Order: sequence, then C-alpha cells, then structure tokens
Amino acid sequence: MPLLRRRGRALDGVAGTVRVDRRTPNLVRRLQPGDIALIDHLDLDRVSAEALVCCGVAAVLNVQPSISGRYPNLGPEIVVGAGIPLVDALGPDLVAQLSEGDPIRLDDAGVVYRGQTALGAGTVQTRDSVAAAMEGARSGLATQLEAFAANTVEYLRRERALLLDGVGVPAIRTDLDGRHVVVVVRGYDYREDLASLRPYIREYKPVLVGVDGGADALADAGYRPDLIVGDMDSVTDGTLRCGAELVVRAYRDGTAPGQGRLERLGFTPVVFPAAGNSEDIAMLLADSAGASLIVAVGGHATLVEYLDRGRAGMASTFLTRLRVGGKLVDAKAVSRLARGQVRGWQIALLAVVCAVAVAVAVAVAVAVAVAVAGTPAGLTSSDVLGARWDGLVRWFRNLR
Repeated sequence: MPLLRRRGRALDGVAGTVRVDRRTPNLVRRLQPGDIALIDHLDLDRVSAEALVCCGVAAVLNVQPSISGRYPNLGPEIVVGAGIPLVDALGPDLVAQLSEGDPIRLDDAGVVYRGQTALGAGTVQTRDSVAAAMEGARSGLATQLEAFAANTVEYLRRERALLLDGVGVPAIRTDLDGRHVVVVVRGYDYREDLASLRPYIREYKPVLVGVDGGADALADAGYRPDLIVGDMDSVTDGTLRCGAELVVRAYRDGTAPGQGRLERLGFTPVVFPAAGNSEDIAMLLADSAGASLIVAVGGHATLVEYLDRGRAGMASTFLTRLRVGGKLVDAKAVSRLARGQVRGWQIALLAVVCAVAVAVAVAVAVAVAVAVAGTPAGLTSSDVLGARWDGLVRWFRNLR
C-alpha cells in the first residue's frame, strides 16, 4: 500500500487520488486501480462492493455507515475480505471538502488528510467488526420483512392494472413473440452467468436485453444487445449507438430523466411510464410482447438479495417475478441444462465420424486382402472394394 513520508519518517496509511460521487454505480465507471473511492452509501450492497473491488481501489471511504444494522447487507464483508481498507461514518461534510482528483491520505486510525490537514475521521471496519455488526443486523430481518411486505402491498395497489392486465406497456418494434429472451442486469454474478450461457445463446439465439449497465455487460462479453431498457444513466454512449432499440423508463407523471440524454445523442426512444425499476419493465415488456421464455442474468433470487439492494422498489421486482413467473428462469439453471443437453449437430457429427471410420476400415481390410491373396481374375481392387462396401450396406439394412 502506498505510503507518505514526512521528514524522512514513513507515515502509516494509504495515499492516492480520491474519486467522489454520491452514486456508487457512477463512481465505479471513473475509478482506476490505486484510487481512493469516496462514497455516500448507506448499507453497502454486494453488487456495489464487488464493483469497487474489481476496480482495484486502494481504500473505500463512506460518509455513511456501511452497516446500519437494519439487515445483514453483504457489501462490507466483500470489501474487507479483499484486504481493502473500509472507513465508515466520515460525515457528509467530507464530500464538500474534497474535489475529484485531490491527493489524500488515510491513516490507520481512519483519519483523512489532504496534505497535513486532517479533514475528518471515521470508523475503521475490520473482519471482526463487520462480523459483529452482521450478527447484530440479523435481528433486524423481521422488521425489514414487515416493511418489505407493506411496500409490496402498496405497489400492487398502485400498479395492479399494469401487473395484472398489462395496461400501459408500450409497443416495441423488436420481435419477441415466441422467442427466448435473455434479460441482463449488472447485478449478482452477472459475468459468470453470461459466460456459462454461451452454449445456450449459440444454440437458441435469444433476444438480448440489456438493463442499463447490463447492456455494457453484454457488449463486454462480445454480444450486441437487441434492446436496451432503463434510466440510461449507467450505459455508455458507445453501447447506445450499437443499433439496439431503446426503451427509457419514466415516472408515473411522464418525466423521463434519461430521455434528454438519448435525444441529445440523436435517438428517439420508446417511453415506458412505470413505478417499478428498470429490471421490472424489461421483464414486463418481454412478457407482454409474447416471449416464450425469459432468462434472468444478474437478478435477485433470495430474500436477502432483495433486502441487500436497500430499496423499497424491490417490492416491484418481487411482484413482477410473480407476474411473469411461468416464463422466468434463472441463468444458472439454463446453463446447467444447456451443458447436459446433447445437440442435434453433435449426433450428426458422431454419425459422420462413425461412417468415415467404417469406410476406412473396409478400405484397409480390402487392401490387406488384396495384398495377401491378390485380386480375382478380371477384377480390379476398386471392384473388390465396391463389392465389400455393398455387402456392408446390406448387413446394416438387415439389422433394422
């Protein structure tokens, strides 16, 4: 870890360039290895933590508690487990004191310095402190479950026409009727899921739907999205220009923050007003457009994963999955089935190889017989080979 020196004496802690953003998904797009990430993230979730670790940050500074105790969120364990210093509860003033690119130092006591000036101090998280906080947070699961249930009922009351009857789902030009659809969210294990789906994608050629940053995930894996859905705040311009149809999420009042960006780039998107999140509207679009199967990549599968996102909006995801449940399959299940399935082309290839092997065996047998006994009078080696081949064909036909 980088060290600073003062008057010939090494100073403890980590030194680096600070990158600042109150939205962690936006921050990770600018981070470089060795940077110090300054975030404003109550209850750091697993997806955000994994993104920070993948960026190779030198330290993570959080102006809020990374574990509030409301529920056992999964992010702090990942950061600390990767050996990255995590300092919590530095206070909101630190964001105002620092600018993007400032050189700073974090000492072992959790004090942040710019030059020789101390800007703030927080709580240094360790494996032991995170484990203790997680144990205490498990007692809050019951309360969070009650809140989750209440949010679910409220969302169903407001969006029952959309969920039950599909009222308000816009028409799109991408043909999904009767086809498999892969919906990619840049969430849990999305890289591994996409890699494991290669045989399935190659065989079935499904429609590829990227949800915000999930479109970049598809592009990074070597695919071109057919449809991009979301707020359009975490997908790159290059991916937006790939030729995919664009569907921007709007609030119920019709306001679509991402629409302005798309129009500045010269696109006219389809607008989908809904109270749910981008993942939800992508699945509702696929279901309403007649998809025969929806494969979810990077989505939420367990209660802890729903709570780990820390959003009341996760209630909409839960209900949406119930709405499309008959068509919805997790990517991990599809990849296991695809690995165990024998393809038609594999059977055909095996048949061709067997036929070639038999032909070679017959030719060798004839050549050996001719070499030993010679050919019958008036016949050539080709005549003998043809006769043996005809006999072999008749033998196979008699087996039926």
